Amino acid sequence: MLPEPIFLLPVRRVFASLTLVLGIAVFPAHAQDRVVLQLKHTHQFQFAGYYAAVEKGYYRDAGLDVQIVEGTDAEAPLREVLSGRAQYGTGSSSLLLARLSGKPVVVLGVIFQHSPYALASRQQGETPDPRRLAGKRVMLGPLSAPLNHADELSAYLKREGVPMEGLQRVEHSYDPSDLINGRVEAMSIHTTNETDYFDRAGFPYDIHSPRAAGVDFYGDNLFTSEQELNANPERVRAFRAASLRGWQYAMSHQEEIAGLILAKYSRRHDRQHLLYEARQMVPLVQPVLVEIGYMNPERWQHIADVYTDLGLLPKGVTFNGFLYNAEPGANLAWLYRIGGGAALLLLLGAAIHFALLARERRRSADAIRAGEERFRIMFEASPIGIALIDGVTGAFSDVNPRYREIAGRSEDAFASHSWLDFVYPEDVAGWTLQMGRLAAGDVQEFRTTLRLVRSDGTTVWVEASVVPLQAGPHLKLCMIEDVTDQKKTEALIWQQANFDQLTQLPNRRMFLDRLQHDVVKSRRDGTRIAILFIDLDHFKEVNDTLGHHQGDVLLVEAARRIAGCVRQSDTVARLGGDEFTVILTELQLTDRADAIAQDIIDSLLAPFELGQEQAFISASIGITLYPDDAASVGDLLKHADQAMYAAKGAGRNRFSYFTPALQVAALNRMRLTNDLRSALKGDQLRLYFQPIVHLSTGRIRKAEALLRWQHPQRGMVSPLEFIPLAESSGLIVDIGQWVFNESIRWVQRWRRDVHPEFQVSLNQSPVEFQREGGSYDVWLSALRQAGVPGQAIVVEITEGLLLDASTMVTDKLLQLRDGGIQVALDDFGTGYSSLSYLNKFDIDYLKIDRSFVRNLAPDSSDLALSEAIIVMAHKLGLHVIAEGVETAQQRDLLAAAGCDYGQGYLFDKPLPAGEFDALLRSHAAMLAAQ
Repeated sequence: MLPEPIFLLPVRRVFASLTLVLGIAVFPAHAQDRVVLQLKHTHQFQFAGYYAAVEKGYYRDAGLDVQIVEGTDAEAPLREVLSGRAQYGTGSSSLLLARLSGKPVVVLGVIFQHSPYALASRQQGETPDPRRLAGKRVMLGPLSAPLNHADELSAYLKREGVPMEGLQRVEHSYDPSDLINGRVEAMSIHTTNETDYFDRAGFPYDIHSPRAAGVDFYGDNLFTSEQELNANPERVRAFRAASLRGWQYAMSHQEEIAGLILAKYSRRHDRQHLLYEARQMVPLVQPVLVEIGYMNPERWQHIADVYTDLGLLPKGVTFNGFLYNAEPGANLAWLYRIGGGAALLLLLGAAIHFALLARERRRSADAIRAGEERFRIMFEASPIGIALIDGVTGAFSDVNPRYREIAGRSEDAFASHSWLDFVYPEDVAGWTLQMGRLAAGDVQEFRTTLRLVRSDGTTVWVEASVVPLQAGPHLKLCMIEDVTDQKKTEALIWQQANFDQLTQLPNRRMFLDRLQHDVVKSRRDGTRIAILFIDLDHFKEVNDTLGHHQGDVLLVEAARRIAGCVRQSDTVARLGGDEFTVILTELQLTDRADAIAQDIIDSLLAPFELGQEQAFISASIGITLYPDDAASVGDLLKHADQAMYAAKGAGRNRFSYFTPALQVAALNRMRLTNDLRSALKGDQLRLYFQPIVHLSTGRIRKAEALLRWQHPQRGMVSPLEFIPLAESSGLIVDIGQWVFNESIRWVQRWRRDVHPEFQVSLNQSPVEFQREGGSYDVWLSALRQAGVPGQAIVVEITEGLLLDASTMVTDKLLQLRDGGIQVALDDFGTGYSSLSYLNKFDIDYLKIDRSFVRNLAPDSSDLALSEAIIVMAHKLGLHVIAEGVETAQQRDLLAAAGCDYGQGYLFDKPLPAGEFDALLRSHAAMLAAQ
């Protein structure tokens, strides 16, 4: 049941609106009476009127010194007022239960004409349905409190066919995150409060309002005790008048009062939230249409009937004395005594009577005019847009300035157009449906969000609330707020959550959502889907050499090229880094996904113009098909990833289809990686050494440490198989440390027993060398503790590391040099060879790759290249080691070319540490015998 609009209220209510302002002067309280107002919650805009009454001096002018106290729980106001520790309090409609249970409370005025209490749940479907909450975990209020807003919601749920015993009630935490995170399926809220936090979190929610089932309670009520009323009637009247005046000011000056709350009461909520709360309170308080403080006895009877239906009150109860009478009727008994006592004075009495009536009519007319003027002033100055419209024709009866401002239309435009003329075409159907439900009585009111078209062609998002009025059968009150900025913010949040900020392609979240949708559609239509995983080859080199900014430019251009190779109905997404995915939908049996994959590869081969530089990359693409390869999204993604790595392993710049063999290989890699985790603890790793021979003397003065894995079931596992797994899993760091510790132990022994300058070379993985935060402090400390100089160790790295332009590589090479550890450049001549690298970095040895040594012969090009490398290295002060020496001819040619050292099967294969130790000792003995 809606309260009557002020322009339709009886004369006595309009008269009351005047005395509301004048009451403080007419009924002054004692000078500076100190009283306490007990709130039911912590400070927020819900109690704005009381703060305004303090700040603007309304209480002071009434002779009152008011202390406003925060509430610790919902029962605090009733408890404090009845105990006398507070004289006034704020409470819900459950005050009626308290009164009828014998507690002497008196309601002074209603602040919220409609209760803000509602149930919130995660959004499910287009229409909120409270029946979905049956059997679910729900927070309805303190489980121990006998009187709280659970009564109002209980009545609503009962009418909707969801009894309280059908819910799993949970103690209320008043924390919106409990609903957002799924701790409960529903919770009671204030529509003025928690919904703001849901919106900020992007949480989709349904609101279940008791008003939808005809349960229309009052919200906050100002109350006192009979003791206070009987003892201090003038103070009660003055306090009520000042409080309601404060509420009138607060609802008309929302920005000012929000600042006041932040400055003097609480910073628990930010300004944005306080203003949100203020806007949400307008349709609940209805300050323009209803005099603040107005109470309708019939509404209280409606509330009592609801409690009766819940079994909390007997039928036919009365609540005399519960509602405060702000304007007691005048006592005219003296007129009747005069009329009955003296017939002679009958004519005089009649004259007086009619004079009084005439004066009352004049006063009533003045009050009506004042009330209408007050309504018009508040109507014109309202911070929200308000219009009266015909629910059938859509014609406007009255429109306030704020409404015209939001809609972007002149006053003449409203006179010649209907509501639907301003609604965005796509929103007309939804608006018409809601108005039809309102006209049919299916809903008592509704709120919706839609767009209006302004006269300049731009659109504005508005949140519209529509309620019927009693002044006409089709008259509707429509209130709108401009929520365009909020919609833009929501759109930005959605964009950021679903699209890659650099390339503007769908991100991983959007990609997974679309893939799931496409799988469902493909299953229904009987079509196929292809998923392409694309990884850009050599992108890291571009980032390292040209910088991340140019790398971003390349990624944007790569995204454009990939999107240009597919249909508009297909999806191109960026998962992160240099990884892209493509969903090819609605493929028929004759369609070829590999043709599109090849187009993408070809398009990416063209040079990328990056400022003054050019960059060249390629792509490795894995392809998997639905439903051929898998039935679930997770398996499809896994298979596409495996196929992409197969393409990389096959040489890059190509595509590869998923095959069951890839799955088997992936499973083997996973199992082998798991086994590798226990290899260190299980003492399964072995260190082998291969001799490095000084070619001119034939002496063994160096050795290369080589790692082997003795698997308990598989036997000896090749380093080519397990080293990549160690790198990808991060185990390479611990394994590298183990190799270093073992090498120190052996080189310490050989420098003591074989030769004081013996060296051991260690291969270091690029992953190990480039790890963030890594340093050689641990190595250098271990060398010092063992009494072994840094010169005993040579670290072998690949040429690819020297491409990294970062200072990290330089710093680590300098740290090795400062510690005396020497550096060898492995596989020289097969990678990104550059003389500038040799000149820039501190390198001690070059190792000629076995591919040059394999075909050495007199007058061969390989010999010429080897000679050139040796001469160049010696000119730069570097020593040269030739790998893969297997024949005496190769040894002799290298020695003749001036090569310093040789390594290969001609001298010996890699040997276990114990056997290599025996070899060194026998070799030393043989040399001593000579």
